[in-house]
Amino acid sequence: MLELTMAAVTAADAGATAGMQMAEAPSEPGAVLRVGRDKSVCRLSTPDDWLFVSRVHLEFRCGPEGTWQLTWLRGSQPDPSSEVRLTVGGHARSLSYGGTVPLPGGGSGEIVVQDRAQPRSVNVGFYHEA
Repeated sequence: MLELTMAAVTAADAGATAGMQMAEAPSEPGAVLRVGRDKSVCRLSTPDDWLFVSRVHLEFRCGPEGTWQLTWLRGSQPDPSSEVRLTVGGHARSLSYGGTVPLPGGGSGEIVVQDRAQPRSVNVGFYHEA
């Protein structure tokens, strides 16, 4: 089971949990959870006017062994207007635009999508139940 929690945070309400969204999916091959502005395909959706987040920005996909991976999907622009960082076990690393990384089994962490133009972010916490 992969559990996600998401909060959209601006500088004015940093630390607030209003608008928190949650989603989960079983760790079965082919299971998918998406984060972005398009509410028709994303289980976790950001405000429509947050254009630094693509219509479908992040994709969590379960592979054949029940392991999950995270992909920052490429949008319509050649260069992104955000940065994506993954923090696991206190270690942060940047995710490349269009890149994919495995998530630790039985672990937790956070993905932060940071707007490059304004002090606002989308914070997605994850917990992969082993």
